[in-house]
Amino acid sequence: MTKTKKHAKRNIAPSLMQWRFVVVVAAIVLVFGVLTVRAAYIQIINPDRLIQEGDNRTLRVLNNEVYRGLITDRNGEQLAVSVPAKAVWAHPPTINDPAKDVLADKRRWEALAEVLGQDVDSLIAKASNPSKKFVYLQRQVSPAMATFVKNLNIPGVHLVNESRRFYPAGEVSAHVIGFTNVDDEGIEGIEKLYDDWLSGTPDSRTIRKDRQGRQVELLDEEKGKAPRDIKLTIDQRIQSVAYRELKSAVHYYRATSGSVAVVDVNTGEILAMVNSPSYNPNNRRGVSAHRIRNRAITDTFEPGSSVKPLAVLSALEFGSAEPSTVLDTSPGWRRLGGSIVRDSKNYGKLDLQGIIQKSSNIGTSKLALSVPKEYLLDMYYNMGLMSDTGTNLIGEREGLFNEQRRWSDFELSTLSFGYGLSVTTMQLARMYTILGNGGIKQPLSIVMSDEQKVTERVLSEENARRVLNMMESVVEQGGSGRKASVAGYRVAGKTGTSRKAVKGGYGEQYVNIFAGVAPVSNPQITVVVLINEPKGDLYYGGDTAAPVFSAIMSSALQLLNVPPDAKDVSSIAMQGGN
Repeated sequence: MTKTKKHAKRNIAPSLMQWRFVVVVAAIVLVFGVLTVRAAYIQIINPDRLIQEGDNRTLRVLNNEVYRGLITDRNGEQLAVSVPAKAVWAHPPTINDPAKDVLADKRRWEALAEVLGQDVDSLIAKASNPSKKFVYLQRQVSPAMATFVKNLNIPGVHLVNESRRFYPAGEVSAHVIGFTNVDDEGIEGIEKLYDDWLSGTPDSRTIRKDRQGRQVELLDEEKGKAPRDIKLTIDQRIQSVAYRELKSAVHYYRATSGSVAVVDVNTGEILAMVNSPSYNPNNRRGVSAHRIRNRAITDTFEPGSSVKPLAVLSALEFGSAEPSTVLDTSPGWRRLGGSIVRDSKNYGKLDLQGIIQKSSNIGTSKLALSVPKEYLLDMYYNMGLMSDTGTNLIGEREGLFNEQRRWSDFELSTLSFGYGLSVTTMQLARMYTILGNGGIKQPLSIVMSDEQKVTERVLSEENARRVLNMMESVVEQGGSGRKASVAGYRVAGKTGTSRKAVKGGYGEQYVNIFAGVAPVSNPQITVVVLINEPKGDLYYGGDTAAPVFSAIMSSALQLLNVPPDAKDVSSIAMQGGN
């Protein structure tokens, strides 16, 4: 029997390599696990940031260029246009990049500052602002400046397309058109009133590009709003004539300012509205606020004798006077309560035409007091002197009227010859337009429109024509406005000279007015001229405003091809025909 040998069991120590393998595998599994969890978190749980980063690199939004709408006059002449321009901007991260050392070349920065008209240190500080990624250095630069900036080739300084508003008529139509700011937003005049209408929004396309910059996908397309043009009722030919004559008069008489309004009698459309002094809307640097104000609608004044026809109309409409009525104005003054109403001289007995022709305070006072107070006041309201004109222009005033429960005879008398109320040039033009079109009241307009205007008869046509014929005597021999006559045409108008109110009474400064309508046989145009605070010996409306009226009315009638209606012209034409 064989005897089996028994061996002792060996203890085998763990291998170091085996533990290392386990550790490595565990580490790898852990790393992949963390990466998987992180990837799942980024892509599934919170993918927004990753998507945003990707979109920043591949998505682009493209907008087409949109220019502001045109503003033209009634004949299509451009008064406001948008022209291409450039803006200079900087990218601070590029400028501050140490590797590019952009700020080291001081000469190019000095050249850039010189062409932009800025201090070089301030320009560099603005362009290298570390808190921004986009900084405008200069807006709306000229093409020559843009070319110069481009040739400087400064890293981080770029050009971008934009538009600039240009006003071909310059100071002639500045108060009507207004202007825009550097962001092409209207801030004065028609530009502000119709900002939404003139403005447009560009078509927008969202696309995806590859790393070579090629379009690979169109993601979205949005249609913008097209800008719309505006056609004004202004006739730029008449506007230019009115501004030239007014500017010359303001300079000649050394006046503080002046305004002119020209209105189509039949439609209420404003053909011209000018003020002096004016300003250049293409370069407003250093322009004071008082030059920008549209005085024809913002500045009020006591109209003086220019509203005396209303006293005659009130008496005729109420029936307290007839066309043949004669009033005794002797001895040239009249006591009312504790005050006195005076004429410049004793005119004796005057009919209604004579009262208007001689501008008699006594005559108009008697006529005003011959009707009930309410009736007289209603006449002023009905003629549009206490309300806006309907243009809706920015800054328009409605006039000032001290409405009170009790009126003395003296207060009513002074009201009849234009004191105790304040109106604008455009309100006075509306009053004369109502007279010219036979007593029909309608809103004035400055934008061409097909909408039907709301009209209202406020005077009988017969009395409106009567008073208009009476007012023709003002520009004839013996009238106060002879210098307002227009060769070949019958003109009806009225002078106005009023002292300016100061604290405690009236001072020595005057407002001169001439307002009128022509031709009398078939009224077409209303013109109102105001000269504010003329200096020197000539301070009556018949001496200062009347000649300006004559020049403007004459040119306007000829430009609109209105046939002459004067009696002498008719007789000459008939003789020529024989």
